[in-house]
Amino acid sequence: MKIAIYGAGAIGGYLGVQLARGGQDVTLIARGAHLEAMKANGLTLKIDGEECVATDCFCTDDPREAGPQDFVIITLKAHQAYEAAERLKPMLGSDTAVVTAMNGVPWWYFYKLEGPFENHRLESVDPGGWQWNIIGPKRAIGCVVYPATHIEAPGVVVHTYGNKFPLGEPDGSISERCQQLGDAMDKAGLKAPVRDNIRDDIWIKLWGNLCFNPISALTGATLDIVATDIPTRILARSMMMEAQEIGEKLGANFRVDIHRRINGAAEVGAHRTSMLQDLEKGKELEIDALVTAVQEMGHLVNVQTPYLDAVLGLIQQRARVLGLYPTFPSDLPSEVDARELVD
Repeated sequence: MKIAIYGAGAIGGYLGVQLARGGQDVTLIARGAHLEAMKANGLTLKIDGEECVATDCFCTDDPREAGPQDFVIITLKAHQAYEAAERLKPMLGSDTAVVTAMNGVPWWYFYKLEGPFENHRLESVDPGGWQWNIIGPKRAIGCVVYPATHIEAPGVVVHTYGNKFPLGEPDGSISERCQQLGDAMDKAGLKAPVRDNIRDDIWIKLWGNLCFNPISALTGATLDIVATDIPTRILARSMMMEAQEIGEKLGANFRVDIHRRINGAAEVGAHRTSMLQDLEKGKELEIDALVTAVQEMGHLVNVQTPYLDAVLGLIQQRARVLGLYPTFPSDLPSEVDARELVD
């Protein structure tokens, strides 16, 4: 199979090397020094005390050079994927599937979701339906990313833990294309179970990300502290309770207890969340897919989210002051009476 990894950084590089080792025809889309190093020396993956070098992957920053693929796996952050949607076109053949291997609420979330909001488009993660219109929800396959990896140097990816990437169709079917990709990933030493409700997995991962990421970025605390210090633990729990009510109203099943989910995060140890790392590096923060989208869904199902609203407002302002988030909107949301904000 022809598989392109769009955004072959830490997670994408790990996926690419493993799939290439499993015999797939892999294209790595990257840029900058990382791309130049891959072109010169291949992509090195440090895993389980060994170094594996993939030298037969096609590496480029131009999707036109890659041509149509069977699968395009997007491992960018959500706001980067939105900006890159147009560039995907040369890789999209008539049957190409696009796998959203990213954190947060995917742009296709409401596609074929039974109920009153079926095919609703989320403005917070896909303003104007940009990805919906360019890529098309029929191509979408959901994927939840659990491994931890990082780039040690250009062309060198280090795998820390985990190999699980659950997959699933938006309509819940066990499709041939999902099974085909899942088999290829399993053969590559990855765990890619095909789910009949990938949204449940999305919510379990999102459940932690929507609170731990912004709280850590606001406080500078590592994950173990956020999850065990009483004030931040209570705040995280409150945000998670709001999110659970939203998710359940949309049909999601939370198969893990809140305290168990928080305790699991604490056990990870002194981990700096991705949002905290991005803030420290001066990179744009991934706020909308992790938090704003949940707020938007709360409005849809009439769930009040005071804790989430407060933390979202704080992290948006913190990021804007640092130039790491888009400028303030010119208009307030229509459902908010501006006078209420100053009375």
